[in-house]
Amino acid sequence: MNSGTHAASATGPAETEYVDGYLPDDEVLAAARARADELGCEPLSPAAGATLGFLAATLCARAVVEVGTGTGVSGLCLLRGMAADGVLTSIDIEPEYQRAARRTFTEAGLPPGRTRLIIGRALDVLSRLTPGGYDLVFVDAARMEYPGYYDKGVALLRRGGIIAFHNVLADGRMFDPSRRDPETMGLREVARAIREDERLVPALLPVGGGLLVAAAS
Repeated sequence: MNSGTHAASATGPAETEYVDGYLPDDEVLAAARARADELGCEPLSPAAGATLGFLAATLCARAVVEVGTGTGVSGLCLLRGMAADGVLTSIDIEPEYQRAARRTFTEAGLPPGRTRLIIGRALDVLSRLTPGGYDLVFVDAARMEYPGYYDKGVALLRRGGIIAFHNVLADGRMFDPSRRDPETMGLREVARAIREDERLVPALLPVGGGLLVAAAS
């Protein structure tokens, strides 16, 4: 590439629509999204879901932790990328969400033994999981608690494992210096901490609401 040439950034509405439509939802994922709308929880985009599945497949992941079960959209994307004997541990404080997710996993034909759904406060549950025992940790929950999830989530990763945070760009609030609400401050803190953590190799991916990923080196 010539020094004066710059690659275009695929971040416009048309590009986003194309990327989301590249791997469209099947009937099970579409039904899970409909349940999310009914319950008032926002699922991740098809592009972000495809990215999670890709990461899980790249890692040949057998042990994955998810913070924020929702109705099972992200969990199903992860499970479809994981090894056939892989187990997803998914944590949510809302029993109704986990009932909906269990329905999603059943409709997808997944054996019950492939999922471990835990109802509780994620920061407490993460403290009870095995350090260094997981291939991937995915976080899509209360943004003001992202720094705490970072601290506990990195400790769970095996070497080469990946931690991923969804929705970190938060509709541009990260770039607005006047925004100092707890959610925005939590996002800024986790973004800074991951960038400066010498144990991690980070990247910020412009899919969905922004996917912040980091591999444990």
